[in-house]
Amino acid sequence: MGDTRRPKLPWRLRPVAEGMRVTRLEIFFDLVFVYALFNVSRSTYADLSPDGLLRGLLVLSLLWWCWTSYAWVGNSVRAGEGAMPAVLVGVMAAVFVVALALPEAFADIPGGLPGPLVFAGCYLVIRAMSLVVFWHVNRHQSGLHRRTVHLALPILAATALLVVAAVLPRQLAGVVNPFAVQVVLWVLAVAVEYVAGVVLARRGWRIISAAHWTERYELVVIIAIGELIISVGTGTSPLSRPITLPVAGAAILAIVVTATLWWAYFDIIALAAQQVLNDARAAARLALARDAYVYLHLPMIIGLLTLALGAEEVLQQVADRRVPLGEPLRSPGAYLLFGGVFLFLLAHLAFQLRILGTLTWIRLGTVVALAALTPVAAAVPALAALAILTAVCVGLVSTELVVLAGSRRAVREAVLEEHLAHEERETTWRRRHR
Repeated sequence: MGDTRRPKLPWRLRPVAEGMRVTRLEIFFDLVFVYALFNVSRSTYADLSPDGLLRGLLVLSLLWWCWTSYAWVGNSVRAGEGAMPAVLVGVMAAVFVVALALPEAFADIPGGLPGPLVFAGCYLVIRAMSLVVFWHVNRHQSGLHRRTVHLALPILAATALLVVAAVLPRQLAGVVNPFAVQVVLWVLAVAVEYVAGVVLARRGWRIISAAHWTERYELVVIIAIGELIISVGTGTSPLSRPITLPVAGAAILAIVVTATLWWAYFDIIALAAQQVLNDARAAARLALARDAYVYLHLPMIIGLLTLALGAEEVLQQVADRRVPLGEPLRSPGAYLLFGGVFLFLLAHLAFQLRILGTLTWIRLGTVVALAALTPVAAAVPALAALAILTAVCVGLVSTELVVLAGSRRAVREAVLEEHLAHEERETTWRRRHR
């Protein structure tokens, strides 16, 4: 008799296993989010008023929630196998349209499709597709229908609020401030999604591969740091302005600040955090993944993008020959510059406290110093403000290299030992299957 087992369908989704790493398709998928972050940054830089900054923050919060839902998808099913490539390419198309519609997320530009409604519709598609994958992964479990309904409600509610925000303010023009109404509705949409993330997190969600989860978020931090580098380059405008000594000096200082923030995230804490998440199990792992990564990485990303806006403002002013070098940084440049680093380090301290249960007094002191120096930076020349920020960041790294040398060595040796053990297992397996 022949084999009567059912054949494996080519589009079948395959679950991941512990130790799964980020795939090339997921990195490709993130490219559209790179463009979306770039458009958020460009739109916000074009309007550095409180209203413009608030719009950028709300848009970024919803984009982040979309991205995190696919970080979970990649932690549940193998992104490069079965139907997942087609699913992710479809979602990429929706994210790309969202990125194109970002300048019109609040106010439609006449002559085309209604931008706010396009944003709301694509948001629904992006979020709904992650729910479809959730249903497929858990289709054999009991109570799936109830859990799916619970997870669908915040998606539908947030989308409905975005649709109302797109339509209602025009009807109320002349009666109330339309932008204030939009902000309230957008804040409610963000709140619905983020509160639901806490309430519904245990309804079928799991973190299967800690290595994949941590690497996914580490890569998005790299993306945000890349946006900072792009902003520095955009601020110098090398295609339209000659390179000068002050411009070169400002660019070097900005890159040094960028490097110190990269070091602050990746050198010790990220390595130790992955070890903790590896050792955690079930509900404890899920809670750590949600709090430390989903929620506390958002203010880190906001901090890096805020710093990017401030750095671009510095470079634009230094490169502008019509502005004397002794001129203080244009408002709100100094607050964006120092506030971005302040928020990044403060969020990173909260991340460290949540996942490791420790605080680094050096970083706490740096956060206090940044807050104290911000008014000073607003009163001194733009280049001097950037130099002060660079000195603070370099001081943080230098001090930690000396004071935390023992802890740093212990963490890195533990990670190296794990990598060597993994390489040995892989080498043994390959020898057996030659």
